Amino acid sequence: MKAFSIVLLAATLTLAAINDPCTAGSTPGICLTTASCSSSGGTSHVGFCPNDPTNVQCCTKSCGAGGVCRFTSSCTSGNTVSGLCPGPDNFKCCLPASSGCGAPAVNAATIALIKKFEGFVASPSPDPIGLPTVGYGHLCQTKNCAEVPFSFPLTEAEASTLLNSDLKTYEACITKDIVSSVRLNDNQYGALCSWAFNEGCGAAGSSTLIARLNAGQDPDAVAAQELPKWDIAGGKVLQGLVNRRAAEVALFKTPSSVIAHPPHC
Repeated sequence: MKAFSIVLLAATLTLAAINDPCTAGSTPGICLTTASCSSSGGTSHVGFCPNDPTNVQCCTKSCGAGGVCRFTSSCTSGNTVSGLCPGPDNFKCCLPASSGCGAPAVNAATIALIKKFEGFVASPSPDPIGLPTVGYGHLCQTKNCAEVPFSFPLTEAEASTLLNSDLKTYEACITKDIVSSVRLNDNQYGALCSWAFNEGCGAAGSSTLIARLNAGQDPDAVAAQELPKWDIAGGKVLQGLVNRRAAEVALFKTPSSVIAHPPHC
């Protein structure tokens, strides 16, 4: 009888379903302890993880814009975002196919940093390496910067509007180039957008910095080691770039509880 009890206990333990999929009604979930579920903002449902202890229940959670936490193998849209759901790495926020996470706008600290180092230029003028720019670092794309939707000289308010518009390109490429498993606060994200704005999306996307972040290395260490390398323009080291990179590293290392990447829809 004792041997039978041991076998029965072993079988019960084998059937334990922590981190296994479950379904509460029609909503997919994951078997987790109620404490883990509640701490992540999820809802526990009794009776859908029958082989586990009473404190292990089916945890469900809504996420993003119309999304629900589920295992990636069952996310038919293929549109998943990491960092929003409890449980293992393959339990992610599954968004509808038509829904996308747009790149968030950078924060005020980032705007202030960019304005400080770009400087305000009211009318098109060569930058330190001879490229025609206007406003806060807008690189002219046509003769006399004809693409700018304002007349010259610009006001500072117009230059700010132009900067916010220009930044959308760099916010989008940083968001796209960094994998969703990398979590960045708004200061870290902003520092990288400032860097991309200065160096270009192509250079940023093919950089060792982005590759190291995507490989899961410590973000603060990566930024501190990689950003200072980007201090050359026109074939020579520029003190302005040395100073800017130092400011971007300082911003990157400034603590914040606001998560900017992966974007929350």
